[in-house]
Order: sequence, then C-alpha cells, then structure tokens
Amino acid sequence: MDSDKFIFCLEAVTDIEELVPSQALRNLEDLARQYGIGSIYKTCDTIEGLEDSLNALLYDDHNFDNYEIIYLVMGGDANSINIAGYYYSLIEIAEIFEGRMKGKILHFSNAKMLDLTPEESQYFLDVTGARAISGYGVAMGLILNDRLDKEFFNLYQDEADLISVVEMLHLRYYDLCRQLDFRLYY
Repeated sequence: MDSDKFIFCLEAVTDIEELVPSQALRNLEDLARQYGIGSIYKTCDTIEGLEDSLNALLYDDHNFDNYEIIYLVMGGDANSINIAGYYYSLIEIAEIFEGRMKGKILHFSNAKMLDLTPEESQYFLDVTGARAISGYGVAMGLILNDRLDKEFFNLYQDEADLISVVEMLHLRYYDLCRQLDFRLYY
C-alpha cells in the first residue's frame, strides 16, 4: 500500500465551536485503523471557513501533494453544497478554487446528492484542475455509504487508475453501488 496518499476531509457543521465527534470523523479513524490511511479532518461553518481550510492545506502543508482525495461531507442539492443555510453551486466553488485542485479527487459523501450535467462536471474539472469528482446520486446520510467510501479510499491507495478502482468497487459492492448510485465524473 502507498502510505503517502492521504485524505483531507472537510465537513460542514452548524457551529465549529461545538466539538462533537461526527460520523465522518469516526469513519476516518476507522480508515486509519483498518487500512493505515492517514487523514486530516476539519470543519467549517461558512464559505470563508471552507476556503480558509483548503487554502491552509494548499499553502501551509508541505505534504499537500500527498492529499489526493478531498473528502467533502456537506449537505446540499444535486449541484450545490449547503453551508450554514446558504447554497453555493459547484460552479461558484470551482471559481473559488480556480486552478488549485490539480490532480485531486473531490469526493462527496452522500450527505448530498451529486448530479452534474456533462457540461457542469467538465467546467468544474477544467476550472479547478481536479482529476475527478465522485459521489452518489442518492442522498441517504453517512451510515450506508461509510463502507463504500472506505472501500473506495482503500482501493485508490493501491490503484491509481480511477476506472479500475470504480470497476473493482462495483464488483465487490454492486448492490450498494447501485442503491446509492455511485458516480464518477472525470
């Protein structure tokens, strides 16, 4: 396993001052125990907090290149995220991070449905420089998808080809992939 690949998780919460361990944090701890996958977990309660957290990772962390998966745990609609009751389209998010996600995979938990048109996904990828966007076509919360997220992250540790990762994920968890409508835009 390539232990130099890490996950940066950013979760939208109501108030960052409340230090309540979330399901996402517990899932990351499980990933570390089960598979040895390191991660950073941060919360945000504003769009500025989201931007500040990602900027800190980009500019202050000398291991930024090793964080290949940006794991976003946020509610929202098909092509937007919800932070503190405000909806931001993925187009707006792309423009905030213009050119700064080169080679990264942005993976959305199924706290929100991810449903992008080909034009929206291509715009996001082109503007941010991201390698791919993944998530689910069905929003059901973290409980059902935590096994799928963990397996996706683990498979990616050993295999750099995203198509192969998704194929293996579907082979091992076909029913769950279908139920949650796992999606990859690249």
